Amino acid sequence: MFDKTLTYVKAMWCFNCFGFLKRRNTQKVKPAIYNSNLSQELLLDDDDDDFDDEESFCNDEVTSTTSGDDSEEQSRPKRSEDILVFRVENGMICRQFPVKETDKVFRTEDENGNKMINEYVREYKIGSGSYGKVSLHRSSADGKHYAIKAFHKSHLRKLRVGPSETAMTDVLREVFIMKMIQHPNIVNLIEVIDDPESDHFYMVLEYVEDKWVCEGSGRACSLGEETARRYLRDIVSGLMYLHAHNIVHGDIKPDNLLITRHGTVKIGDFSVSQAFEDDNDVLRRSPGTPVFTAPECILGLTYRGKASDTWAVGITLYCMILGEYPFLGDTLQDTYDRIVNNPIVLPKDLNPRLKNLIEGLLSKDPKQRMALADVAADSWVIGNDGPIPEYMCWCKRKNMERKDSE
Repeated sequence: MFDKTLTYVKAMWCFNCFGFLKRRNTQKVKPAIYNSNLSQELLLDDDDDDFDDEESFCNDEVTSTTSGDDSEEQSRPKRSEDILVFRVENGMICRQFPVKETDKVFRTEDENGNKMINEYVREYKIGSGSYGKVSLHRSSADGKHYAIKAFHKSHLRKLRVGPSETAMTDVLREVFIMKMIQHPNIVNLIEVIDDPESDHFYMVLEYVEDKWVCEGSGRACSLGEETARRYLRDIVSGLMYLHAHNIVHGDIKPDNLLITRHGTVKIGDFSVSQAFEDDNDVLRRSPGTPVFTAPECILGLTYRGKASDTWAVGITLYCMILGEYPFLGDTLQDTYDRIVNNPIVLPKDLNPRLKNLIEGLLSKDPKQRMALADVAADSWVIGNDGPIPEYMCWCKRKNMERKDSE
């Protein structure tokens, strides 16, 4: 279904514009960034629908601070799109049932004058996601509610997210990733509607009722330890599944963590996610939202995707417990300065086990940072619920069944 659309996918990524520091200087490191005059709203939101200037994404004049060892740069891994296409074409999909694919769009109205997309009756707008609007729809076939992300393909093709690629790349990659995965703590993709004769393109998603928003006003809007523990367990479970399937989310933050009416957290928005091969999770394109960005992503030409996801989990946990962002500055430059140089400051009255966990997640050195497997076994995370149970995913079950039949 994507044959025509794939022709718009460009080969070149926008590299992170910061040089890689091989050794930490004893003096404060001042990250070099292009535009420091961004509002706090933009520091917390990666919605780049309004960006139309190539310089917004890459400043080629920034001088690299690489010490001369450019072996990492020369051994570039395969592009995420190539990896994903290969997986789809070879049936490497961790789903019991494939995502429904529809190549016809019928835009009509029901008897009450409500707009319809095929069988789905529009109720109201939920919000705006990356590159598209999200609305609540009810299926006239099964009566269930679904969230539908709507895109204009012409807009995606014009909107640049790098020097030589467009937003269409991101949306296709998001679709490919979501077609491969299924987990109770990840928003499920139900159907893709892509009519070659129409400019409209739709992702029909599982509808999740709520999300927690960090207001940044301190402990008054925090969640409390028990709720934060329950949410963190769900986040870690879903993210461990993604990493086990060689996918980096790239934008873990409260806005992308939806909560069902039963209190289950589901990870959503894969618009900046990346796939990798084997254990080679070295990435170049900066992850999603500035205030959740790991220090190595600011300082380096390359970074490890899984470790950067783990850092974002640490920032999210800090937000859930303390109700504010630990390194948020007034500008992008200020925020990056704080992420790189400022120590994490935690209240003295914080639970010591929780304090150790947050400090482990927010280690500046990615090699010293806690791995998700260690987080899952952490005493604070275990609490009274025991270790996070291992999820028996569909591809793992298939492999076990195949071995049993041999």
